[in-house]
Amino acid sequence: MATSLTIVRQNGNVPKSQNGQDHVSGFVAYLLEADIPAAFKTEPVQAVSTIDKAEELGITADATAWSVKMLHYQLEEVFRINPSITLYVGLFSKPESMTFQELKTVQNYAEGAIRQMAIWNGDTAPTADNIVKLETVADSLDTENAPLSTLYAPLVSNYKNLPSNLATNNPRVSVVIAQAGSGTGAELYKSKDNKTKATVSAIGVALGTLSKAAVHQCIAWVKNFPSGISMPALGDGTLVRTIDKGELEKLDTNRYLFLNNVVGVAGSYWNDSHTMDSPTSDYAAIESVRTMDKAVRGIRTYLTPELGGNVYIDPDTGKLQSYTVSHLETTANIPLEEMEKAGELSGYKAEIDAEQDVLSTSTIEVTIKNVPVGVVRKFKVKIGFVKSLE
Repeated sequence: MATSLTIVRQNGNVPKSQNGQDHVSGFVAYLLEADIPAAFKTEPVQAVSTIDKAEELGITADATAWSVKMLHYQLEEVFRINPSITLYVGLFSKPESMTFQELKTVQNYAEGAIRQMAIWNGDTAPTADNIVKLETVADSLDTENAPLSTLYAPLVSNYKNLPSNLATNNPRVSVVIAQAGSGTGAELYKSKDNKTKATVSAIGVALGTLSKAAVHQCIAWVKNFPSGISMPALGDGTLVRTIDKGELEKLDTNRYLFLNNVVGVAGSYWNDSHTMDSPTSDYAAIESVRTMDKAVRGIRTYLTPELGGNVYIDPDTGKLQSYTVSHLETTANIPLEEMEKAGELSGYKAEIDAEQDVLSTSTIEVTIKNVPVGVVRKFKVKIGFVKSLE
């Protein structure tokens, strides 16, 4: 026999890396105490870089508990959409009364780095009270300089009975009612005991997509963000293709996120990037919230070192010296300039009024003006015959 050397390439599932921290994400699930894997009982929050790591921690596709199988599916979907995600997973025993304070536990574990967090609560119907509680926790994190957006996956027992009053003043909360109508997601949904029915959800797809998108990008961008789910459904198992267009428009008007087919394009895509805020708000879309959060984080990073420093006053007018104003405006503009170069802002400007009485107040007010990047949500095309093109 002739000698030979055979080399077999292996896939080590080495986690990819992305620049910056816009992809840093969290995933929270509320399970029965008995179903929580042992590793998460010791430490409820774990860094999970690959599906292999999740399996090492006891989140497996062949687990005894349905909820753990479901969680494995969600994480597989997250890594399928965005292999470069930095992910922190928190598993908690479901409390009698939901407060969602566990989001703080996960964000604190990540040292405030998480930009978006998914919450699976698929055995609990959505209520205005729960949405407000989620917003309250997210707002509290914002005051602690750790802002994030949340994707919430509740129980959908009948899509026609979903509340229509959730979109009030909750810009940091988006409600995901999507689910796969075929494949593993559908099989998991069908396998759940009918007496304790729960929504599987496509929350993993949503989190993967949001973490992959740049902060200014809408997750409904057809060209960039296909879901990979060929047959979309809602959380009650109803296939989207069987739902009347008027019903889907009603769900969209009520600002839910779901997957939909697009005529002439294969696959399915998010209907929009709604938050549970008023549709006329500056923060009605997730990308608006994420863009502003990034700007705020950047400005804080550059201006904080200036605290406690000296500023100079014109002795004749009592105004701030022009070079002091120029220095501070330039400093505040640095992160915004970086965002504009990255295509995340259309324009920006930091302004400081030199008339401020800093000697009396020790306070300098800085006004930041940002021009966002637009999103095309509709095209209106006029077409017809003419005698000539002249």
